[in-house]
Amino acid sequence: QVQLVDSGGGLVQAGGSLRLSCVASTRSWRTTVMAWFRQVPGKEREFVAQTTWNGDHSNYAESVKGRFAISVDNGKNTMYLEMNNVKPEDTALYSCAAGSTLTSEASPYHYWGQGTQVTVSS
Repeated sequence: QVQLVDSGGGLVQAGGSLRLSCVASTRSWRTTVMAWFRQVPGKEREFVAQTTWNGDHSNYAESVKGRFAISVDNGKNTMYLEMNNVKPEDTALYSCAAGSTLTSEASPYHYWGQGTQVTVSS
């Protein structure tokens, strides 16, 4: 069983930066694709970014393109989300996910982290 532990959230002012981390307990063909999603109460989970462990096929939601950067450290089984120039609308619970399909849809992902809250003040 794969476990994902995400962390790094917190309170940040608009225009500031934050780095989220997601550590995978192990890797397999079912964790080839790694992604970040976010959700605010009353709304559906929203795709943020995805990548693979070899760093190929990185994709971003239009709302974060140019501000967020996704990366991986294979030696540490860790994925990162560097969040720059954050905006109040980036406030959400951010969760990492692992799956075997490159998709921005949440349901195909097999494993999920518990989530880390990001709050951006204006």
